[in-house]
Amino acid sequence: MRLFGLIGYPLTHSFSKNYFTEKFKKEGIEDCSYKNFQLATISDLRRVIEENPNLQGLNVTIPYKESVLQFLNESNELVRQTGACNCIKIENKRLFGYNTDVIGFERSLLSKLQSHHTNALILGTGGAAKAAEFVLHKNGIQYKNVSRQPSTHSLSYDHVTEEAIKKNTLIINTTPVGMFPHTNEIPPLPYHAITPRHFLFDLIYNPPKTLFLSKGEEYGAIIQNGYDMLICQAEESWKIWNNEFLEFTA
Repeated sequence: MRLFGLIGYPLTHSFSKNYFTEKFKKEGIEDCSYKNFQLATISDLRRVIEENPNLQGLNVTIPYKESVLQFLNESNELVRQTGACNCIKIENKRLFGYNTDVIGFERSLLSKLQSHHTNALILGTGGAAKAAEFVLHKNGIQYKNVSRQPSTHSLSYDHVTEEAIKKNTLIINTTPVGMFPHTNEIPPLPYHAITPRHFLFDLIYNPPKTLFLSKGEEYGAIIQNGYDMLICQAEESWKIWNNEFLEFTA
């Protein structure tokens, strides 16, 4: 039995296990199973590999998309460029890293992106934010990161003014703020400055409409959640594990 799985912490929000279990059932794939591996620390990954000799692939979620890099034997170009990995192929206990977040995010973003969405705010600085940064840079969109603590590369939420919102008509939430079960949480922004020219993209899929997206919709903005992105990256992972993956070009 070929085994695949997901590593992260916590995994109460997990999409992958249900998706792949249903996929195997619908497509009559009887020699595969999918399991969640909730790791309190990324160092537990070694134990998972040792205890599951039939493990052939892993998806990687919060908070390990960056810290997992130290365990990879090889990485593809997207992992090297973004500094983040969300998919691993395992062969003879050797770990090969890929980034399918980039592919999923770009396809989902471009489906609703308009010509005036030329300046963006990326909420967060973690592994998912790295995928967003790569895609925006590739498509010529200027961006600023926003985090709780300001740095040379990011603004703090306190510095996101009405003028910043008006200028940056694309706002992307890559943080877990608003994810189930904390559905009453929302990134602290001056939402009243949002207009119908704005596009709010939330990488969260559960709930389907976070407070962040609801606020955007309230002011007429285009909104998009992370569901389509997740489906795309899951299918790209399946291709990788089955040697059907075509390298994504920068």
